[in-house]
Amino acid sequence: MQALSESLQPYKDLVGQTASIVTIGQFFSGVFVCKDIYKKGSTAGIPATPFVGGIVIGTLMLQQGILLNDPAMLQVNVAAIFLNILYTMFYYVYSPDKVRDVLKPLGIGATIVAVFLGYAQIEDPENLEFRYGLIVTVMMLLLLGSPLLQVRGILEKKDASSIPFSLTFMGTLVTFLWLLYGIILMNGFMILQNVIGFILCLVQLILILVYPAREGPNKKESVKKTD
Repeated sequence: MQALSESLQPYKDLVGQTASIVTIGQFFSGVFVCKDIYKKGSTAGIPATPFVGGIVIGTLMLQQGILLNDPAMLQVNVAAIFLNILYTMFYYVYSPDKVRDVLKPLGIGATIVAVFLGYAQIEDPENLEFRYGLIVTVMMLLLLGSPLLQVRGILEKKDASSIPFSLTFMGTLVTFLWLLYGIILMNGFMILQNVIGFILCLVQLILILVYPAREGPNKKESVKKTD
């Protein structure tokens, strides 16, 4: 690992900037979700978790970037917070149950952020980077792995259409780039976060490829009638 880190050192700025740009590009994937919501005229069947979770993780990761004094992490997470706030506002407008779908998750998210940012202020500086990094790692992996909670239904129905391809593909690419950056920095938590994150995204990507969206029953019936 040390040898790989040393060989990648000349590319540190390039990898960091590329990871930042691609990650910001990933954040714009939310536009496609908002487009679907606009077409339907409702958020029914579309959870606010990716947007609210994006605000929470972005804020916690921003604090980690401050601790590491890493410019790449700072600019990426400022963009993440801003864009996910916009997506959440859009989601709120079209939500049929604003309290349950938006305000309750936001309240839980705000509580989580307040608790962990408060913890960062009172923890011993010698232990802070390790322990806070562990917290952020767990939270990020919970968000990345949340679509896999549906894996049983996906395997039974042989249909992975509930996993968005664009978000998953970009997530796979982003976690790989940040893994490289973590290796360059020799930062254990960045490596751990992105190794597991990359695996979680890759599993979801494989599910999408193995079980592509099936045609709906209405579409099949119309095909039969034309025959």
